[in-house]
Amino acid sequence: MTEKILGLIPVDWRFELTSLPYVRKILKSRWMPFLPIVLNLFVFTVILMAGYVGGVSAGNYNFAVMFVWIVWWLLLMMVMVPFFSRIWCMVCPLPVFGEWIQRLGFMKVRNKLFGLNKKWPKSLKNMWLVNFLFLATTYTSGFLTTRPIATFILLMSVIISSVVLMVVFEKRNFCKYIGCPVGGFLGLYSNMAVTEIRAKDPQICKDHKHKDCVIGNEKGHACPWMILPFDIGRNTYCGMCLECFKTCPYDNMAINLRPPATDLLVDKNRGLDEAWKAFIMLGIAIFFFLVMQGNMGFLKDWANAKTTEGYLTFVALHSIFNLLLIPGVFFVFVYASRTLGNKEIPLKKLFTNFSYTLVPLGLIAWIAFSFGLLFPSSSYVLHVLSDPFAWGWDLFGTAKFPWTPFLTGVMPYFQIGTLLFGLVLSLDIGFKISKQTFQKRDEAVRGFIPIAAFLTAVTIFLIWLFTG
Repeated sequence: MTEKILGLIPVDWRFELTSLPYVRKILKSRWMPFLPIVLNLFVFTVILMAGYVGGVSAGNYNFAVMFVWIVWWLLLMMVMVPFFSRIWCMVCPLPVFGEWIQRLGFMKVRNKLFGLNKKWPKSLKNMWLVNFLFLATTYTSGFLTTRPIATFILLMSVIISSVVLMVVFEKRNFCKYIGCPVGGFLGLYSNMAVTEIRAKDPQICKDHKHKDCVIGNEKGHACPWMILPFDIGRNTYCGMCLECFKTCPYDNMAINLRPPATDLLVDKNRGLDEAWKAFIMLGIAIFFFLVMQGNMGFLKDWANAKTTEGYLTFVALHSIFNLLLIPGVFFVFVYASRTLGNKEIPLKKLFTNFSYTLVPLGLIAWIAFSFGLLFPSSSYVLHVLSDPFAWGWDLFGTAKFPWTPFLTGVMPYFQIGTLLFGLVLSLDIGFKISKQTFQKRDEAVRGFIPIAAFLTAVTIFLIWLFTG
């Protein structure tokens, strides 16, 4: 019997978007994604200029702060990741300078890349490095959201390090394993997306011995993300670069619509690195709310480094909460699951598998958190659009538009509804994972009770935190 997501949509249901001729034609063109990247490059040039010019001025009236931490972040969490997987990686302008240097050009196909082309160490082909990099970046959240120069420094650091590391290491190792602060959670949360890139007919790929998508040809580059496009099991490491659409001689690659969260049910390549990414992302959503939207003024002072002692306390608490406390509490519930379900199941396997139940809840928690940015703060965007460098411009007649929160009265209902949906989806995915793990249905039911209790308790806590 075919499993269904939320009891409604078969897990294996797909609709091929690239069956529409104009969609496939666009994706096969070498202008795609070059043009969106160039457009984004222009936007980020303005962001960098605004960040540099803005210095330490008020962040809510700065183009860099508003567009990176309000507009971009909201689009990323509320639209791009849940609906379009890693589409941001497709159009991200930050690593393109390194990639253009590798290819010694902008659009021409050149599969012999410039640089040292060193392999990334096998022991580091996971999310651990980007986990710690992202966590370290969040230590500066108090600066990034209030001081434009901090956003400038962060973005320039990513650009410069990408150029250096992409000259040393082959292809997109920088984005995949090394230096992109958001690459880890984009990879993990892309498993929730309702779109995917997959081979249409795996048998065609199996019969085709010359793997153009892997080694490249005159029409396109070898996969920059160093995956096997004909054997993508999950969205995690597919950067949606579209090169496989260009290189495939059989037009056998497709972009499909699918039910949400289906990749979380792929019982392959699950790991503790991704488990900890789930813990970190959930923990940061909670901590960010306390710092940015909560009423604990002392936390804001600590995050903004009003005192050295306070800032170090913030870093320590932030680290312990995300790296130890949440995983530790979750471990207790997993141990109870093993006790109730089947004591023969390895504890590590249970811990790893059940950690993926936090992915739907984590992404939904970030969406609920983002409502707290969207409704109260989005009116600032109108001001900075007209006066991006605070030079007294009024390009679109909105420079004097006052701060105007909207729909804040109904915001809690959006957050509650979103979090409850996240709980239902997490419970649905979680029970399916439980059945995969325990094999016997009665064991799966008993074993899932503690996990369901944990997910429910976290949701109740988030509702209280966000709306209380």
